[in-house]
Amino acid sequence: MLARRKLMTGLAGLPLAAALADPRLAALAAEGTEPVSITTKGGETVSGAIALPAKTPAPAVLLIHEWWGLNDQIKTMAVEFAKEGYVALAVDLYGGSVASSPDEAQALMQSVDAEKATDTLVSWIDWLRANSSVNGKVATVGWCFGGGWAISAAIAAPVEATVIYYGRLPQSAKDVQPVKGPVLGHFAEQDKFIDHPMVAGFEKAMKEAGKLLTVHWYDADHAFANPTGARYDEADAKTAWGRTLEFLKKTLG
Repeated sequence: MLARRKLMTGLAGLPLAAALADPRLAALAAEGTEPVSITTKGGETVSGAIALPAKTPAPAVLLIHEWWGLNDQIKTMAVEFAKEGYVALAVDLYGGSVASSPDEAQALMQSVDAEKATDTLVSWIDWLRANSSVNGKVATVGWCFGGGWAISAAIAAPVEATVIYYGRLPQSAKDVQPVKGPVLGHFAEQDKFIDHPMVAGFEKAMKEAGKLLTVHWYDADHAFANPTGARYDEADAKTAWGRTLEFLKKTLG
């Protein structure tokens, strides 16, 4: 118990990256969230993890996990957003499953039913808007698999802002027409998946649709913002995090 208290005390003063990189510290930080579940419009029971800021009502941020699932890393990110003054809800699109290998992650990602996932995200956005802790403003934020779903959610249920970390992108003006709020995108020069042609197609679509988009490129690889991965780039991750907070402050208040 004493060792645990020491860990908790040390955690408060650690940089975000250090907490995320250590599984023990990430697990402790994740305890700052509370489990929550709802029944979607389609009748499915879905779950997530929520972290509340010191003062409410406040703007809300809907976090969508990487292909690994809703793990301690994403829950820790929810806690960090709450520290910044946001109601942070990390959703689960895998029904409680969390991958421990790329093969497992690939299988989980491929098993996602797009219609059900959209229903899940729209239902959570509606739930946040109706929640007494939320001031009515909602943003979506996602990484990799979740980055693609962050913009998909913003298309299905227009929100005040969207942040995409190297996620798959729509390519037509018709697809992005429903987008309401501005979009911020973080992309990596060495990324062989979400590459320049894909981002350029997204930029063209957003411009044709008259939507606001800001894109930042980093001299890094895919998943550069994840401290638990081999492609982590500390400097670029820190810069992207600062830009994300600045963007959300400007769009959500």
